[in-house]
Amino acid sequence: MRAGIDKRAMLLLWSDRRGALWLLPAGVAVAGIGIALAADAPSYWLVLVLVVVSGVGVAAFHPEGSKFAAYASGVRRASGMSAFSIGGNVGFALGPILATPFVVAFGLRGGLLLALPGLAIAGALLAAAPFLRGFAPDPAERAQRAVGEDRRGALALLLGVIAFRSLAWFGLVTFVPLWEVSLGHSKAHGNHLLSLMLLTGGLGTIVAGPAADRIGRRPVLLASLLATGPLVLVFVVVGGIPGAIALALVGACVIGTFGVTMVMSQEYLPRHIGMASGLSIGLSIGLGGVAAVALGALADAVDLRAALYVCAAAPVAALALALALPSSTAGRRLQVEPVVP
Repeated sequence: MRAGIDKRAMLLLWSDRRGALWLLPAGVAVAGIGIALAADAPSYWLVLVLVVVSGVGVAAFHPEGSKFAAYASGVRRASGMSAFSIGGNVGFALGPILATPFVVAFGLRGGLLLALPGLAIAGALLAAAPFLRGFAPDPAERAQRAVGEDRRGALALLLGVIAFRSLAWFGLVTFVPLWEVSLGHSKAHGNHLLSLMLLTGGLGTIVAGPAADRIGRRPVLLASLLATGPLVLVFVVVGGIPGAIALALVGACVIGTFGVTMVMSQEYLPRHIGMASGLSIGLSIGLGGVAAVALGALADAVDLRAALYVCAAAPVAALALALALPSSTAGRRLQVEPVVP
């Protein structure tokens, strides 16, 4: 994970200082090829290397991708970023669905076919590059308009909110199936609940983005954090159908605001929106992985219930930080560095 954060930081600096549209097709292609080759790698260390290569591709794509999502969205940046986030959620959902038939039919070597979707998307992005370049701010236009000042303190607070939100989210993703098994339910039942949470998360994204454009990013974020902790408690303490409904609403609250916090990070750091986007994404994923390990240790030392109670408490801590956030500036087109082909 540390390697992933380091390589993402280097690419963020490149993205902000130079801009590089070519990172979009190149990142997708490298990510797809790396993970496909890892499926049939003959040794553990080669698998590790290829997964890192795939991670480089993912890290290359996201800062530039989120910048162009912001460019194309105009003043409705939260709605645009929500649509961008939905693409990632769909990818997470389709990954196992696409990979399983290949592996069943051809063994692990069938994983090589997973490179094909990535290469197809990379080709489409390469063909669309002239169209996408038209959304980038013109250097002369950028010189005429003020871009605003970076608010690093506000961004630091927001990153703290994202960290606690990720702790709750990845803890639930990790422990919901195990919790259901501990209650005497089947593994399939736990996985169905997890799928329900992910599905409603996508629906929440559709709602939260436009809502943030209409009433503001901060109110939407505060409302989601306020609801998340009690909903997790309903899932743990009450369970049953009310618990399943509560878990579905947790997905809507948490995943629904991923795009919102991405836009807020860009608006807090308007001179370095590639860096802001990457930090938002990196903390969402990287700290979530660390949180899962820490919560796993807690579950081993105490029990699963204790770990889930921490998941319920984390949004409360996030809410305390979010209350101190200033409003991010909405309705102004982002003006950043020119993009080179």
